[in-house]
Amino acid sequence: MSELHYRFNNFYEMILTHGTRHSRRKALFVGEETIRYGELLKRVDALAGYLHEIGVRPEERVAIFMRNSWEFVTAILAISKVGAITVPINTFLKSDELSYILEDSGAVLLLASAQYEKVVHDSRARELCRKILWEGGLRLADDFNATFEEALAVNLACKPVMRTLDDLAVFFYTSGTTGKPKGAMLSYKNILSNAESGRRLLKITPRDRVIVFLPMFHSFTFSIGVILPIYVGASIVLIQSLRPFSNIFKQALLKRVTIFLGVPDVYNALAKAKLPWYFRWFNRIRIFVSGAAALQPKTLAAMRAKFPRAKMLEGYGLSESSPATCINPLHKQKDRSVGPAMPGYQVKIVDENMVELPRGEVGEIILYGDHVMQGYLGRPEATEETVINGWLLTGDMGYMDEEGYLFIVDRKKDLIISKGINIYPREIEEVIDHYPGVSVSAVIGVPDEKSGEVPVGYVELEEEISPDRFDMRGLKKYLRERLANYKIPKQIHLIEALPKNATGKVLKRVLKEQLLKSEQPDNEQ
Repeated sequence: MSELHYRFNNFYEMILTHGTRHSRRKALFVGEETIRYGELLKRVDALAGYLHEIGVRPEERVAIFMRNSWEFVTAILAISKVGAITVPINTFLKSDELSYILEDSGAVLLLASAQYEKVVHDSRARELCRKILWEGGLRLADDFNATFEEALAVNLACKPVMRTLDDLAVFFYTSGTTGKPKGAMLSYKNILSNAESGRRLLKITPRDRVIVFLPMFHSFTFSIGVILPIYVGASIVLIQSLRPFSNIFKQALLKRVTIFLGVPDVYNALAKAKLPWYFRWFNRIRIFVSGAAALQPKTLAAMRAKFPRAKMLEGYGLSESSPATCINPLHKQKDRSVGPAMPGYQVKIVDENMVELPRGEVGEIILYGDHVMQGYLGRPEATEETVINGWLLTGDMGYMDEEGYLFIVDRKKDLIISKGINIYPREIEEVIDHYPGVSVSAVIGVPDEKSGEVPVGYVELEEEISPDRFDMRGLKKYLRERLANYKIPKQIHLIEALPKNATGKVLKRVLKEQLLKSEQPDNEQ
């Protein structure tokens, strides 16, 4: 395991260095606007002065409930300057969920986008926070609400609070698949280890341009899409909305994007999209990075055919590990693998007693390195169960080959045990996904008196395939030819759209809840 050496101690040092030494270098492209590093530094300093003036102090928490915007990037860096802690919040959440995170994190200030005004208004933000700072033009005439324009216009100076690598930087709230979401506490070293390790592995330089259209509140986009480019002094092409989808390709071409960050849903769409010939010839994309969930083999094949000059790299991580941990290297990619551990990190496969297993055997994936979180906010017991002697227990099952490439088998909690036999839903899903007309599938385990549990499948069809035209008998025959009988789903439901989170990961707990409530999707087969 190679040791990581860091160029900076905190986020503010990054913008201070680049903004001073390379002020003319392009930092952000937002629509028609280009913001250079020198200008970005001015905005960061102005916002930091405002935060200090209204009383935001070191270690206090500032929540961000915003769309992708230059204000979001400015906020991260300004919060760092005053020594506070950033709390990015999923903008898909409702008012009660927002209230919970504001209260749990102890946020003293909320930065919000005007388009989420109703959610914020219906939450307990006014009760929990000292103030709300709005992006997007909202005008509210009272002392509790202010706008970014007003904040930057104050333009007060403040000295940076010296933060070290070991100081807390960000709290990412996990998706809460069990119970309430937990705040993963990450230090500057945690996040910057992702930046330094990613820089080495992807060979990112100031000449690169990274397109960011995935939500910046997500740990993957935050660390790899925002912090990593600024860490090396590269450029970010910032897309504020996924719609129209064609705008992503347009901006990638016009802004000469070299690194494209996506999730399987995006690549599935890109693989099917009819791209104009000039995009395929003149784009400068050298790396496609995919995270959040596994790419289907047919998507990988289509992407390689469309973009033969680019590398398609699958990776793996979780919020508790800042988040990136593994990725296929530029020199060698393996299908269905998320690659070996990134520089500076370790990955092991262990049994229930934390004993390392031989290569090729399936067990729990555990991680070690500078990227492992400091713990869960206010939950010492959960922390002790998750981080043991510095090793992070992921709850994911997988195996490693002889070259150290990691293969994800499934989530530990998604494992189906039928008559004492382990069934991994992902294996079944990969077979179903190959069948003509299937867009994506999900398999869950449901209680059964005879077997303990049995697999049940859900299928989302390709857009052009209607349910009455889909050959369900053909699918079942297809599965019988390729899977052991005990792995074949006892029921298969056609569903209009699988429930997913912000990064496209299927929410299997929602499917289980629907099934338990007997709220079956349409077209049960």
